[in-house]
Amino acid sequence: MPVTPPPNRRLVLGAALLALVAGVVPITVTLAAATAARAAEAPAADLPALDRALRNTIDAGAPGAAARITGPDGVRTSAVGVRDRRTGAAMDPRARFRIGSVTKSFTAVVALQLVSEGRIRLDDPVDRHLPGLLPDRRITVHHLLNHRSGLADYTDAMFARTVPGFEAVRNKVFDYRDLVALSLREPRTTEPGASYQYSNTNFVVLGMLIEKTTGHPVAEEYGRRIIEPLGLRNTSYVHPGTRIRGLHARGYLHPDETGGPLVDSTEQTASWAQSAGALISDAADLNTFTSALLGGRLLPARTLDLMLAMTPTDPAGTRFYGLGLRRYDLSCGTSVYGHTGTVQGFYTYAFATRDGRRNLAAMANTSNRGTANTALGGTLEAAFCGRRTAPPGTRGFTMAPAEVDLPERHAR
Repeated sequence: MPVTPPPNRRLVLGAALLALVAGVVPITVTLAAATAARAAEAPAADLPALDRALRNTIDAGAPGAAARITGPDGVRTSAVGVRDRRTGAAMDPRARFRIGSVTKSFTAVVALQLVSEGRIRLDDPVDRHLPGLLPDRRITVHHLLNHRSGLADYTDAMFARTVPGFEAVRNKVFDYRDLVALSLREPRTTEPGASYQYSNTNFVVLGMLIEKTTGHPVAEEYGRRIIEPLGLRNTSYVHPGTRIRGLHARGYLHPDETGGPLVDSTEQTASWAQSAGALISDAADLNTFTSALLGGRLLPARTLDLMLAMTPTDPAGTRFYGLGLRRYDLSCGTSVYGHTGTVQGFYTYAFATRDGRRNLAAMANTSNRGTANTALGGTLEAAFCGRRTAPPGTRGFTMAPAEVDLPERHAR
């Protein structure tokens, strides 16, 4: 799918003004103008707060952490700690790392491009394309994309014991059907469509659907539809290869036992994740991806609107999920869109404003350490809320344990 240039902000605003003069107010034009105006007025990132969030992440147990912000005021980067504990090499914001479930947004884009091309429909039963795979014909493509299929997350059992579970699959190569079979051993969590229940199984099935529909491996579809058009030089899907090539951060997994030694989890097949979480990238490429996606360069406007149709995932109503995309409502009133990523040894945040003009990519080279993940979430407020003080009675954003993408057994 060709990448189209972002809309000219002056033309958008001009169109809105002309429509008002004519007495006609097209909703899509005025919303676009309002969004652009809000982005232009957004406060500059709070760089001292960004540094504090990264240092808090280190204090919580991550060897290193880094962030990259892009927007109307330019590019800002920050890095603390080390990217390699053995050599003591400093963390580098240019380093590549495993992005975990941020992969789901890439998978969702490919699936939704197929929807926009008329090759699949959101309300298609999965059984129509993958006959006999799932036990319930009511499960649709839409249910997979918004985690409402009721399919159990096979990683809950796989990583019930964090380090032994990881070591058992570190070098294993799974077939997609192997992973679906693991899910089907467990009871389903809900009836199809009944409620949101995050499950990696959903995006494994989407990977199968993409390959069945296109006749190509999912890696080729990522490359042809996203990586090559956007010029993402440091993004790759190397499954079942185990290495992260070039400048990269090493990942360190916390064991469940308090005080246990960190496990270097950098090299792995990531075959247990595949289209649910096996991509490798860097902060600059994630900035480019989220900006392009929210800026309308990867999906037609109608399809992007479907992706952004959100439902709450927490009782407080500050976290939402659409189709392969999260939304967080920050304390300053700004909503940001993107995804979190958790894979052994790495936490990732990749989020942007609705128009894609300001975005953040942040990472820490650890996992199974909930307090480090929460601390890294502080980069969102720093990047998108600036130095504003939250009004009395408002809630600041924090990452709740339920928002991680893999089971966490060590919450200290």
